[in-house]
Amino acid sequence: MLSPLQAQNPHDFIVVEGPIGVGKTTLARRLAATFGSDLLLEGADENPFLHRFYKDPRSVAFQTQLFFLFQRAEQLKALRQGDMFQPVRVADYIIEKDRMFAELTLDAEEFKLYEQVYRHVTLDAPVPDLVIYLQAPVDVLQKRIAGRGRDYERQLGDEYLQRLSESYMNFFYHYEQSPLLIINASEINFAHSDEDYHLLLDEIRKARTGRHYFNPSQLSL
Repeated sequence: MLSPLQAQNPHDFIVVEGPIGVGKTTLARRLAATFGSDLLLEGADENPFLHRFYKDPRSVAFQTQLFFLFQRAEQLKALRQGDMFQPVRVADYIIEKDRMFAELTLDAEEFKLYEQVYRHVTLDAPVPDLVIYLQAPVDVLQKRIAGRGRDYERQLGDEYLQRLSESYMNFFYHYEQSPLLIINASEINFAHSDEDYHLLLDEIRKARTGRHYFNPSQLSL
């Protein structure tokens, strides 16, 4: 159990991000439980094109991206219109990730059309008070993807995951819209390590502005 002091949090809207398999949804769920908050999940299993995308990305890349874009835009619209007295909201995605994935998967003409739609549906999207960016190398991502047993994800190759990880690194290298907490998640599991999780809560409370780094494995050296 967390003490009231540990559950304190200065942020109204927290986003957890990172490449597939890094553990963002697991952490988002635990943070939402800690703060008693609403939880926004990206709902990948609801996308009817996703299984076909993993088998043959080029065949349904545009449909896959548009579904995710509209799905997330609707969730954020509901967030804006929701209970303003809800103390905290936690999400396992940032809306800008859609554009990053689209740039990675669409051809030039598709991306040009996608951007027109993206600009329209993301107007007035809420800006997070804190973004938590989880990083891990490709071999760790592959191990975690295999461990959660989703057959369609097992088709992801190292090359795609490497490109995705590099896209995330480039995106957050330039990201300045919110305070950013960058975490080395390669050797930790916030679902099972209470010690690491409590240390993370301390970092969350301190991350009011700018860019911060958290590497729990170095603390034990």
